[in-house]
Amino acid sequence: MATVGEQISHAPMTKEEKKVIFASSLGTVFEWYDFYLAGSLAAFISKSFFSGVNPTAGFIFTLLGFAAGFAVRPFGAIVFGRVGDMVGRKYTFLVTIVIMGVSTFIVGFLPGYAAIGIASPIIFILMRLLQGLALGGEYGGAATYVAEHAPANRRGFYTAWIQTTATLGLFLSLLVILGIRTTIGEDAFSAWGWRIPFLASILLLGVSVWIRLQLHESPAFTRIKAEGKTSKAPLTEAFGQWKNLKIVILALVGLTAGQAVVWYTGQFYALFFLTQTLKVDGTSANILIALALLIGTPFFLFFGSLSDRIGRKPIIMAGCLIAALTYFPLFKALTHYANPALETATQQAPITVIADPDECSFQFNPVGTAKFTSSCDIAKSALSKAGLNYENVVAPAGTLAQIKVGDTTVNTFDGKASDAKERGKAFDTTLSSALKAAGYPLKADSAQINWPMSVVILTILVIYVTMVYGPIAAMLVEMFPTRIRYTSMSLPYHIGNGWFGGFLPATAFAIVAMQGNIYSGLWYPIVIAMATFVIGMLFVKETKDNNIYEQD
Repeated sequence: MATVGEQISHAPMTKEEKKVIFASSLGTVFEWYDFYLAGSLAAFISKSFFSGVNPTAGFIFTLLGFAAGFAVRPFGAIVFGRVGDMVGRKYTFLVTIVIMGVSTFIVGFLPGYAAIGIASPIIFILMRLLQGLALGGEYGGAATYVAEHAPANRRGFYTAWIQTTATLGLFLSLLVILGIRTTIGEDAFSAWGWRIPFLASILLLGVSVWIRLQLHESPAFTRIKAEGKTSKAPLTEAFGQWKNLKIVILALVGLTAGQAVVWYTGQFYALFFLTQTLKVDGTSANILIALALLIGTPFFLFFGSLSDRIGRKPIIMAGCLIAALTYFPLFKALTHYANPALETATQQAPITVIADPDECSFQFNPVGTAKFTSSCDIAKSALSKAGLNYENVVAPAGTLAQIKVGDTTVNTFDGKASDAKERGKAFDTTLSSALKAAGYPLKADSAQINWPMSVVILTILVIYVTMVYGPIAAMLVEMFPTRIRYTSMSLPYHIGNGWFGGFLPATAFAIVAMQGNIYSGLWYPIVIAMATFVIGMLFVKETKDNNIYEQD
């Protein structure tokens, strides 16, 4: 005779269960929308909240501000995972959505650096930390909640709906941004319009709270609560016992780390690459990404459903491997189709920085306190800010750095000289003239963008995302028992996505600035994805046929 758990896990889903799963997914879309606005509007946030530092440091600071929300996600997973395992999934949903919505709304009317000084970036970072804590408690609960409602043989398909919410949240944010930019114009959007998507979150908060109030508690949690089997100390049980801790560690290094870098490379780093490196205008870049997301999103459900038949592990591992092997040619192809003039200029008039390596700094200064004044730093900063490839050549010690653009030589200057400001203006003018003469475009020509091929490339990157992300919620749920499931699956997920994934843009940007190759930042996701592939193939077990009730 089947157990109660088996009856629940195999029973067809009722209309009520479908309703609450839909409500859970929709609320999660709104939460992701709030979280990703800071990434989508990084350039405007940099100009407003971090205008007290130089543009390069300001942009890196903004990326780290975006990443700060990811940094605290594991702590949110610990705090809210514990609450979710002890009190329930529904209560935790309500708390996390309120924290997310209010903190996002505050960013919308936060005065800029020019008005309140250093308080502006500090408050922005604080709001990002609150958002990260909220999201740290959100995903594990949503995935657990849906999985515990789903039939056992359809768990991958039903949890894949939750997997679409991150992409749909990003898509919604891009759609809102695009609509506002188109309606009020670029000048108004740059001046104040970029705040509207943040302010609109208060409306989404109202809808989300109403939706969450309609939810019923998970049947699996209700059962173990009625039986008195809920964990009294989920943190100790999940991470203090080796039998559970080793699964948490494997879930991180053998699954979520690789999944995270593939996710962020395929969506966020692709957007950064388009706008910051290829100089595609913001509207066109958002449309390109939005089209790719629109085409690619159904594949979350495809691969989630496929994992119910062939398993979760082979799909996730294949996604990591294929992505790692094809990132370089795909991003080079993106340059070819999105900004062909840049590709042509790079080939015909390559740039070289000739400098004393002892004068070259690693220009990673998140707090904006250091000044990079050596001639080498000035040269590399100017080229990195322009998103240009360059080779590094060693010069004799003590000599001023030079930039060669094709056959033209541009001399730099000592940033500590008394007339450095005047020399800087002359240097900028000379470098701009040399780049223009060599055919380097200031921005991508929208008339030369090959839209169909650019969308195809970006869609391929999104499909990689769906391969690694579609089946992973079901797999993480199936790895742990109900009594500590929320806590156990949330931590490796948010360390992987919050740290390995969230710091990808800032890390890749710094690597590119150091190396001089616009594609060198891709080594970060490639190395991590390959490490996950090897560890996952060797040590992670398939979970498709696990009975999530027998583990209790």
